[in-house]
Amino acid sequence: MPHYRFRLVLVAALLLLFCQFNSVLAAPTLRYTLAMPAPQTHFYEVEMALGGFGKQFTDVKMPVWAPGSYLVREFARHVEGFEATAGTNKLRTEKINKNTWRVYHPRTKDFSVRYRVYAYELSVRTSFLDAAHGYLNGTSVFMYPSEGKDLASTLTVQPAVGWNQVTTSLKPVAGGAPFTFSSTNYDELADSPIEIGTHKVLSFEANGTPHTIAMFGNARYDEAKLLTDMKRVCEEAHRVVGKNPLDRYVFIIHNIERGTGGLEHLFSTTLSVSRNAYSTDAGYKGFLSLVGHEYFHLWNVKRIRPVALGPFDYDKENYTRMLWLSEGGTSYFGDIIVQRAGFVTPNDYLASLSNRITRVENQPGNKLQSASESSFDSWIKQYRPNENSSNSTISYYDKGELICTVLDLMIINETKGQKSLDDVMRFLYQRYYEQQRRGFTDEEFQDAVEKVAGRRFDEFFRTRVYDTQTLDYTTALGYAGLTLATEQAAANAGILGANVSTTGGKLTVSSVLRDGSAWQGGLNVNDEILALDGNRLSDDPNKALNGRAAGTEVKLLVARDGQMKELTFPLLAAAGRRFRVEKLPNPSADQQAVLAKWLRTAQ
Repeated sequence: MPHYRFRLVLVAALLLLFCQFNSVLAAPTLRYTLAMPAPQTHFYEVEMALGGFGKQFTDVKMPVWAPGSYLVREFARHVEGFEATAGTNKLRTEKINKNTWRVYHPRTKDFSVRYRVYAYELSVRTSFLDAAHGYLNGTSVFMYPSEGKDLASTLTVQPAVGWNQVTTSLKPVAGGAPFTFSSTNYDELADSPIEIGTHKVLSFEANGTPHTIAMFGNARYDEAKLLTDMKRVCEEAHRVVGKNPLDRYVFIIHNIERGTGGLEHLFSTTLSVSRNAYSTDAGYKGFLSLVGHEYFHLWNVKRIRPVALGPFDYDKENYTRMLWLSEGGTSYFGDIIVQRAGFVTPNDYLASLSNRITRVENQPGNKLQSASESSFDSWIKQYRPNENSSNSTISYYDKGELICTVLDLMIINETKGQKSLDDVMRFLYQRYYEQQRRGFTDEEFQDAVEKVAGRRFDEFFRTRVYDTQTLDYTTALGYAGLTLATEQAAANAGILGANVSTTGGKLTVSSVLRDGSAWQGGLNVNDEILALDGNRLSDDPNKALNGRAAGTEVKLLVARDGQMKELTFPLLAAAGRRFRVEKLPNPSADQQAVLAKWLRTAQ
């Protein structure tokens, strides 16, 4: 072989090796495009461009749940038209399980995936698209490569014709195309909801951080007051932990006929609010409480979190026994924040606390399910209630809020008014989020309480959190110069023990109280009540029975599965109690100090 030909072959070989080496070293890339050419059909069109994927095939996944909403929702059921191409060549694909598609690309590292997502459920945890606007949560729209969850990506949103707003906490790409955003990994993309349309955009600054509000829907509110009051709530929430992890924050607010609550995200939240909420004092305070709750989640859950709540496994349930703190504790702080900010008086706060105690202590499920069990079983019970749920379960929101109330008072008392549950949250933030960059275990939370209070509360956690013993409200409230008064129903008053709804002119049993009169007498859910003691009924039988004494025998004619059935049973005494938090007439200096620390009242 002539010398020059040998050199050409050698150069070609080296070039080939160099190209292959560079190909191996080249980091994979990921780009999303979101389009909605016909929003009235409720379909998002998604393209995912993958580059530098060097294996013979790549699996792409759709999450089965949305963080913050602990239910497997099977988002893959809304996917249609999945296909993959490399240039103009169609690639072979197959679905290998309920939420995973395999794309075969043996001769190329670069390919694209396209699919449509049907989105027509307007809630804070799902995605929605119609002729008026689009809203999406990432887990229900965006897939990800199974081995590339940590990849950075870009997203380009192509709004429907006539729409000019895209609001999200994702950062815009500098110098990029309009409505093009970046995310550091899939977790950030999935945790950054997007509002698209012609919504109004408002803004304010709190704690040196810009806050943006996307207001969808017609609602009557005082804009200046709304911005001022939301700023106050945010700044009061910041004082709990005292650390600002934000460089931006976004509120997406859906003003609709009937609000459904909120959902927290890393740098944002979505609030679903009744459009009439702003027009009444109670409605407006409820809105501010929702703002306080969801905003405080940017610390509690998104950064101060149990170990199970991140990094997420999007394929299955992520179990924790700590939702009583993550959600119930956030409810506690949300209400306290609004009270501390001056929107609710201490007396009004105590009245609300009285109602919460009454609600929890009169729910039969409170005696059967502990707060930790309620947390663990959220995946199968919290979001799937039925007519027997009040008899067998307790909400980790409601019970958790009361646990945190008692725990806070215990800590304040133990430290003679120097420390509180606020300090526990600060400790958890510093130790596990800032220093160790991880969540905490159940045991580590109890250790944190000990660190702040100066003593352990093992018996409290064992019996009141992990078991169903009644919280010692009397002792805890007594630390703050308060007492818990009880109003027992009249001893001779009888009660049916069933809730009845009127639908289509029919009186239908919707729930039956465990061990009550109806429970013992055989009245069933879905029974249609026709007559009481031989007289035709046209209204709720609870009204007709009001004032009857315990022991009185009643006869109900019901229709069950199309057949008539007569039930005869005695009315049992009402077991429910009404609780009321009251102030002691002459509290000691120590009690006044505890109350002042707790509700920021003057001594």
